[in-house]
Amino acid sequence: MTAIIQAQALSKWFGEVVAVNNLDLTIEENIVGLLGPNGAGKSTFIKLALGLYKPSRGTVRVLGSEPRNNLAVLRRIGYCPETDDFFENATGFEFVYYLNLYWGMGARQARVAAQQACELTRMTERMHDPIETYSKGMRQRIKIAQALAACPELLFLDEPMNGLDPRGRDEMYALIQTLAKAGMTVVVSSHILYEIERITDSVALMFKGSLLAQGRVRDIRNLIDAHPHAIRVQTNAPRQAAAPFIALPAVTSVDFDESGFVMRTRDANACYDMLNDMMARGTNSINAIECADDSLQSVFDYLTR
Repeated sequence: MTAIIQAQALSKWFGEVVAVNNLDLTIEENIVGLLGPNGAGKSTFIKLALGLYKPSRGTVRVLGSEPRNNLAVLRRIGYCPETDDFFENATGFEFVYYLNLYWGMGARQARVAAQQACELTRMTERMHDPIETYSKGMRQRIKIAQALAACPELLFLDEPMNGLDPRGRDEMYALIQTLAKAGMTVVVSSHILYEIERITDSVALMFKGSLLAQGRVRDIRNLIDAHPHAIRVQTNAPRQAAAPFIALPAVTSVDFDESGFVMRTRDANACYDMLNDMMARGTNSINAIECADDSLQSVFDYLTR
C-alpha cells in the first residue's frame, strides 16, 4: 500500500520543549488510532502533517508531498481540532458555510455542502441556532461537520469524542467507520484506548514525542504478556484461594487485601483457566475475577519502565 502519511526522523521543538522527537511513522490504513496520554505529541504531529508547523528536523509527507504551504495537498485534507474557536453568535450552519466559502466553494455549493455535513453529524435540527446555545457535544459535532464538508481524502480528528454523551459517541463511531468504508483515511487521536478499539484495530502509541509501538491492537496488548500480568481475585477466603497459584512457577507475586488478592503471572491464560475451574466447582468462594492492568495506561507503564 502507498503511505498516506510518512514521517522520517521528524522532530519539533519549541525552545527547550521537545514536542515530537525523532519520529518515524507510516500510516497506510483506512482508520488509524493515534494514542497517547496528554502531552505525548499527538496534536503536534497532526499539525506538522497539516503543514501548520514547520519541522525542526526531519520530514513529513502527506498524500505523497510535503504539506506546508502546499494548497494542492491541503485541499484534500479535513481537520477537526481539539479546541474550540467559534464566533459564538454565528449559527452552526453559518460556521460551516463560511468556512466552505473560504475553502473556495461557490455560494450554492457551500450551502449544499454545509447542509450535507450537518446531516452527517446529526446537527440538522439545531444548525440554525447560535453556537453560544450549543452543548459541548454539539459544538464538537459542528466542528466535525466543517471538517467533512469538503469531502476530504484524509481526515484528522483530534480527540473527537470530547464532550459527547454515550449516544453521541456511538454515532461518532459509526460515522468514522462509514467514512472509512467510503474510502476516506481517518486519523483519530485519543488518550482513551477503548474509544479507539470501537472503531479500529490499527494503532500507533506515542509517549513524550516518540513512537513506542505501532500495529494492531491485539499486537500492542500482547506487549503486556511479556511482563507479569496482574489479576485481581475477589474472594471471602483469599489465602485458601491463592494457595494453588503461589505454587505455580509462572506466578511471580501474590498480594492480599481485605477483598481478596492480586497475583502477577507470566502465564495469564493458565491462571484464568484455573480460576474458571475453581468457580465452576464452587470452591474457595470466588466472587469476581478481573484483569487489574488491562488498560492503555498499563501498556504505557510497561513500555516506559
